[in-house]
Amino acid sequence: MNKTRADFLYLASQSPRRAQLLDLLQVPHRPLLADADEDAESLEAPLPREAAAAYVQRVTGLKLDAAVARLERRGLPLAPVLCADTTVALGGAILGKPADAADARRMLAALSGRTHRVMTAVAVQAGRRRLAALSVSRVRFAPLAASQIAAYVASGEPMGKAGAYAIQGLGSAFVAHIAGSHSGIMGLPTFETAQLLRQAGWRIP
Repeated sequence: MNKTRADFLYLASQSPRRAQLLDLLQVPHRPLLADADEDAESLEAPLPREAAAAYVQRVTGLKLDAAVARLERRGLPLAPVLCADTTVALGGAILGKPADAADARRMLAALSGRTHRVMTAVAVQAGRRRLAALSVSRVRFAPLAASQIAAYVASGEPMGKAGAYAIQGLGSAFVAHIAGSHSGIMGLPTFETAQLLRQAGWRIP
């Protein structure tokens, strides 16, 4: 990145976890959130028979397109823009954010005692260059009793989370084994993100 243009990047995400992980990388950032009239949720609709890896990378690209257009529309100072999206895949099924408590209970019951994949795609727009990466991790849940699932859903934590759980919160108590990136499961894989930012010219410790 040309330091005469900007010494920060825009994070096009409402996720406090992604902001915290960028802080860990010592990357200054500013939010670039959707306008009230933007239908950001519609970007997350999967296509028929779409594979999870293709889905999460496509959605991230769409979110980055929208963020770049937002930056230009608002006339903000030029700086790289970073987007990310996370999805959970159980077999061939994509488990997005639960629609309600019943949907969250259904997802958690399906994950109980089984191994699933967590995929986080990251994309950075730096000038005319677009850089992208995909992190894939495997997570095994311990068997969950119906009472455990009900109590967890009642806590409210599953809502707004892909796969209906948060590994950085109470949901971590269900995780028996991880193979992959813990930060990727949280929503922003720091290894892949650091690689992309270095390619964009950012100095990462």
